[in-house]
Order: sequence, then structure tokens, then C-alpha cells
Amino acid sequence: MLTRKQYDLLMFIHERLKETGVPPSFEEMKEALDLRSKSGIHRLITALEERGFVRRLPHRARALEIVRLPDSVAPGLASPARGFHPSVIEGNLGKVRPKPETDDGQAPNATIPVMGRIAAGVPISAIQDHTHNVSVPPELLSSGEHFALEVTGDSMIDAGILDGDTVVIQKADNANSGEIIVALVDDEEATLKRLRRKGASIALEAANPAYETRIFGPDRVQVQGRLVGLIRRY
Repeated sequence: MLTRKQYDLLMFIHERLKETGVPPSFEEMKEALDLRSKSGIHRLITALEERGFVRRLPHRARALEIVRLPDSVAPGLASPARGFHPSVIEGNLGKVRPKPETDDGQAPNATIPVMGRIAAGVPISAIQDHTHNVSVPPELLSSGEHFALEVTGDSMIDAGILDGDTVVIQKADNANSGEIIVALVDDEEATLKRLRRKGASIALEAANPAYETRIFGPDRVQVQGRLVGLIRRY
């Protein structure tokens, strides 16, 4: 699975190769993805190469070859990356889909999309892939759109969130200090942490003494949603 930025860069390169036969420059890629430096493009291309989507051709400047596209993309239907702004979930995927009413008069469960995995530990690449749906009781949901993420790691165990749990997230772009959130760091990495505001800075606080609190400038962290529920299977 690709992060949104990896996917968007792959599609941008694909479209440019179709149009001109020449890969875009690193500067053009940086501008298309609205990154602050070319080092971010280097990391994204390396990740795409490791996953088998692109190949760098040796001894040639600007030599990139598309090896394959994601299974969910039909050749020729990809669109370029310009104007993309990252988020963990986009569009209407997070809108609650109620099931038909039950015969016993009880409130039916709702179906929300599971959008991949989230790190409760050191941040991992932000995954934005609708893998499957999960049925949740309506009392877990509040207003607005929701999505679910599978937890990996143990940094939130003292908050009762364990490795393998599924967290239910209310989509939001802001949160109060003390709330557990999905945070997107530097437009590339997603993590599940408790938000603490320290003056102009933002702290992402673990609920496990083995992990340090990480402090960021406000422009480096985007709130993607707030924790509203948890699903655990035994």
C-alpha cells in the first residue's frame, strides 16, 4: 500500500511520461506535491522504488521508469498530483452507511471504512487505502464522518489502546489539548497520540513511559481526526 504522497507522486510521474515521454524534474515534483525541499522527493522516490513501482535508470539524468501502477488504478485513468492536499481519508468514504432496520426494534449497526494501519509508536507512513469495512454500534459514533484504523505498536497502552485494536476516528482538522488524535507529521507520517499544546508548539504524547513526547512546530502537524471509539477482538 502507498501513502497518499507516494501515490500522488507516482501518478504525477506517470502523467508526465505519457504527455512528454520525459520524467519531471525534482523541482517540478517538489512544486507539484507542495513540498518544502527536494529531500522529501528523494525519500518518496526511494519508497516507490523499494515497493517496485518505479525504477531509476543508471547513468542517465532524470531517468525514471514506471514499473507498475497500483492495482486500484486502471492505466490511462490516473490524474496528476497538482493541487493535492494530504489527508488520511478523503471524499465520502467516511460517511456512515446504516444497515437496514432490525426486526427487534434495536438501532442497527453502522458501517465505516477501515483505511489501513496507524502507528501507536514511532510514526509510520500515512496509509490511505480503503482496505475493508467494519460494522460498529451507533453509540460509538458522533456527528460527522468517521473511519477506522488498525493499531500497530504499544505506545498508547496506558490509554487502553493495544497493538491489534481497531480505533474509530471522527474526521476533524482540529482538536482540544488532551484528546487522542490521528496526527499527520510533515505531510508524510501518521501516528496516534495524545495532543498537548505547549505555547505555539504541539506535543504528541505517548501513553507509555517507554516513549518520549515529541515536540513540533504548529506547521508540521495536521490533525486528521479524534478518537471516539475502540474495537477489540479476542
